Amino acid sequence: MSGRGRLALCAFAATLMAAGSMLPLVEPAGWILQAAFLLAIQGGLGALARRAPMPRMLIVAVQMLVTLVLLTVVFARTQALAGVLPGPEAVQRLANLLTSGADDVGRYAAPAPVTDGIRLMLIGGVLLVGLIVDALAVTFRSAAPAGLPLLALYSVAAGLTEGGADWLWFLLAAGGYLLLLLAEGRDRLSQWGRVFSGAAGSPGGPAVGAAFSDGRPTAPVRTGRRIGALALGISLIVPAALPALDSGLLAGTGGTNGKGSGGGTISAVNPLVSLQNNLNQPENREVMSYRTNSGDPQGFYLRILALDQFNGNEWRPSTRRLEDVPKRLPTPQGLGPDVTVTEIRTNISASRSYQQTYLPLPYPATEVKIGGRWRYEPMGRTLVGDRGETTGGAQYQVSSLMVQPTADQLAAAGSPPAALQREYTHVPGSLPEVVARTADRVTEGAATNYERAVKLQNFFASDGGFTYDTSVSSGTGSAAIGRFLKDKRGFCVHFSFTMAAMARTLGIPARVAVGFTPGTGQSNGSVSVGLRDAHAWPELYFEGIGWTRFEPTPTRGSTPSYTRPDAPAGGAADPARPETNASAAPTVAPSVSDSCPAQLRRQGECGSSVAPGVVAPTDSGTPTGTVLGLVLAAVVILALPFLPLLWRLRVRRRRLSFSAGRTPADATARTLAAWQEITDTAWDHGIEPDDSLTPRKAAARVVRLGQLEPDGAAAVHRVAGAVEQVLYAPEPRWGTGLAEDVEVVRAGLRASADRFARIRAVAAPRSAIRVIWAASDRWAAFTGGWAARWERGPGRLTDRLRRPSRQQAG
Repeated sequence: MSGRGRLALCAFAATLMAAGSMLPLVEPAGWILQAAFLLAIQGGLGALARRAPMPRMLIVAVQMLVTLVLLTVVFARTQALAGVLPGPEAVQRLANLLTSGADDVGRYAAPAPVTDGIRLMLIGGVLLVGLIVDALAVTFRSAAPAGLPLLALYSVAAGLTEGGADWLWFLLAAGGYLLLLLAEGRDRLSQWGRVFSGAAGSPGGPAVGAAFSDGRPTAPVRTGRRIGALALGISLIVPAALPALDSGLLAGTGGTNGKGSGGGTISAVNPLVSLQNNLNQPENREVMSYRTNSGDPQGFYLRILALDQFNGNEWRPSTRRLEDVPKRLPTPQGLGPDVTVTEIRTNISASRSYQQTYLPLPYPATEVKIGGRWRYEPMGRTLVGDRGETTGGAQYQVSSLMVQPTADQLAAAGSPPAALQREYTHVPGSLPEVVARTADRVTEGAATNYERAVKLQNFFASDGGFTYDTSVSSGTGSAAIGRFLKDKRGFCVHFSFTMAAMARTLGIPARVAVGFTPGTGQSNGSVSVGLRDAHAWPELYFEGIGWTRFEPTPTRGSTPSYTRPDAPAGGAADPARPETNASAAPTVAPSVSDSCPAQLRRQGECGSSVAPGVVAPTDSGTPTGTVLGLVLAAVVILALPFLPLLWRLRVRRRRLSFSAGRTPADATARTLAAWQEITDTAWDHGIEPDDSLTPRKAAARVVRLGQLEPDGAAAVHRVAGAVEQVLYAPEPRWGTGLAEDVEVVRAGLRASADRFARIRAVAAPRSAIRVIWAASDRWAAFTGGWAARWERGPGRLTDRLRRPSRQQAG
């Protein structure tokens, strides 16, 4: 196969393998087949254009034009000229689709539905990357820079996928790039010519060139494969071996690598990336439902994790050590015996589509009963999925404490521990001075930290003139806090982070919790929690009470009873059994008022947004097609390691059972097949073919390196002699017993090899690389047939397709 044909095939494969990382972003995944078909047309026309005598830039321009025509035919056929040519209306149609696609990306959370706009962005992006890779690697013969667009394609998928793209997609993308580099290196080395070959084999039999030389330098290629495998192995092993690197390129949805008691760390991605998207979803899709016996349904928040580090650029969770989940969680930090607590019990069912590494829990949980692999982080009192465990479809039971402090207890709280005070009151130097000045002004006259906290909450919720608006940029750094205090517009992220930062400037330990507000009660007694119930709120620490929730965000959640004067405290019914007919249904929205923003009215957040008696969403389970697809994918993945073994067994059987015809061509084919089998068997045992040697010298080399006994050595020399006879003798004498000699040689090589070498020769034979070479040759034959349309005459076509001449070894 020609070098450019091989590079074109590898460029197509590398682009498609990298595009696979985009599959988790949308559903269904049928767009990838359409992208592959269009990519094949784009690459095939590029291969034909390269056979014509035209400048390289013109070839790229032709491919760009073809790509535009393809996108026009698929997405704007009715607006195109003659249904094909991209006229002004077709271009406008494509521009409108791109605009709507960008809007859809901001509107939907992954996996998003494949709208026309999103499909154009996906297919157009794959074609653009494929065009760049093909131009760099094939047209300009520079495969190394082609890794940049492939990396860009994977990086987009990794950045948009919740928790990062899965390691399998990285492995596929990296494998495609290494395949491209290998093909380019092989093509460069092959330009030095071929050293040894023989006459062409007969039809139906192997060519002698395949037996001795394909013009493929084995040692440099082998070195390149080893370097590539080593680099890929390091990139996969290092993040897995070092728990602190969980947030690296291969991080999945999980942030843990803990194995065994007390091991592992957590370094989570910031959940605020998707919080604003969830709040702006057009449909409040259910993520979980629960039943509880809590006597305070409006204060029943489900907490995912706490963000306790503020570096000036963002709030994020600390890296913590993980432990095995204890049967009974320890007493919450700072909670004293004088505070009234009531233990409640909750049954929670998560939707299959909601796949979160952190387990939503009421705070503070005291006991969690759940199946699967989960770890416990003591400081935040959170449960984290281990080794890919998520909340998708999880059903679990939680016992938790309903802490009911009084205003007097909060006002009388003592000083927190020094270490906690130091960690949770730290503010970066980049925090604008207006934050501390505003905190001092708002809390002027307050005698205790409790009074200061209540004044801060009321300043944001009612007294300060702030407006709830989810369209504001969700920046969480120092600049965003200063801008929020100036503009007074934002959503829960801005309210909670700004209040926490202000509390820290006042010396009050503070952090921000992320999770869900109570949800909406259903007619069957359960409570439904949707995407638009996602929320963030500040937690302030008071010694004797512990971490305490506050609610500064207007029109969201509920104001805690301990921040309202003379508010009755709720109780629980029967802690041992959740109520199934709760009369008080939680709601995330307050009563409708004239101050409710227009955006909230459009979203249905003002007052009750769900009519009584609405049936709770149901999950019909995983579709049958998805199950069959997963089973098929699993079978394919499990079968992949055995493909080299099966191919090798098939080839050996075919070579040793060659047709016993009596014509000279049949005898030649049998002899060359036997010699190729010996060559590949030696290769499988670690003796690479040396294409520069004659059969006699190659046989001596196999005997020497394979440490063959006399019987095996004699068998090798007999087959080598038969090869010389059929290739060079004026009147060849056909050899007999070749199949038996091959088996003797194979047994001798196995006997002299160690155990690992024998297993490697069977399970992962090195000669299986010939499968890729054969596929490359078929691709060359296919593209060569199409190229004939570009040639002016048969003689010229023959000259252009002829391989380099082979030198005969005497």
